Amino acid sequence: MDFRLTQDQRDVRAGIRDLLAGRYGREALRADVERGTGTGAERGAGVDRSLWRELGEAGFFSLRLPESEGGVGLGLPEAVLVFEEAGRVLLPGPLVATHLAAGVVPGADSGSAVVTAFDLDGPLVAHLGGADAVLGMPQVPAGVPVRSADPLTPLWRAPGELPESFRDTGALLTAALQVGSALRTVELAVRYAGEREQFGQPIGGFQAVKHLCSRMLVRAEVARTAVYAAAVTADPAEIAAAKLLADGAAVRGAQDCLQVHGGMGFTWEADVHLHLKRAWVRAEQWCTAAGAEERLAEALLAEAEAEAEASVG
Repeated sequence: MDFRLTQDQRDVRAGIRDLLAGRYGREALRADVERGTGTGAERGAGVDRSLWRELGEAGFFSLRLPESEGGVGLGLPEAVLVFEEAGRVLLPGPLVATHLAAGVVPGADSGSAVVTAFDLDGPLVAHLGGADAVLGMPQVPAGVPVRSADPLTPLWRAPGELPESFRDTGALLTAALQVGSALRTVELAVRYAGEREQFGQPIGGFQAVKHLCSRMLVRAEVARTAVYAAAVTADPAEIAAAKLLADGAAVRGAQDCLQVHGGMGFTWEADVHLHLKRAWVRAEQWCTAAGAEERLAEALLAEAEAEAEASVG
């Protein structure tokens, strides 16, 4: 089987990358961060509605809807490509939930509606304050804001639960976001290692820094391969494995990137901490490490039992 991207898939990825580069660069990210760390109604203000509609017009949310229903008519392999690009730039908002709601919640496909979901363990939901709907619920419940590690992912405590039918696809798309973030932290680390000098040479020339960057790249590429493969098979166990690998690549990659940056990485002005905070939150969304390990254990046990029965027969 040939897993290389087709020209159409490369075009889809390039299109969303160009859109995000022009519409959500570093200045936009930092402006959102400053607003997200304010007080009162300004704090965690949420989704940029104009950008949300632009994403809708570009087919971000309707990507997997059939053309007969006004969608783009593509599949999970293309969806993970565009979500990977969104993860690179730390695009905020309930991207996964709104994508899953296309064709289910009116306006989700076009980006005119913002849809969130109870995708975190426990009675927590992100972006509830700015949402028009909650996936699988007849109306938006009242909630109470709680502190979030990520300034661009406001969290609310409210009654509700996530429909199981959306969990696997949501986990895969979140894994794609994590992969994008992991790959971006590799780029940040390598660039800084080439610019920062110590003892008269770039720190990237030191073996310890080389090893850190190499491990970051390996983890990110292994996770990306797992996500791409799971997008083709849509197998629940493979999706769980992909989410587990992607969470590890994003969290550990951001931590290693912080180490490469040294003291500079811990400053508010650096973007590295934003990747780490977002990775922490995403690791708890749709499928946690414990949930993924349980799913994999069940799959391995079922496979072993099937092999045992076959050998007896």
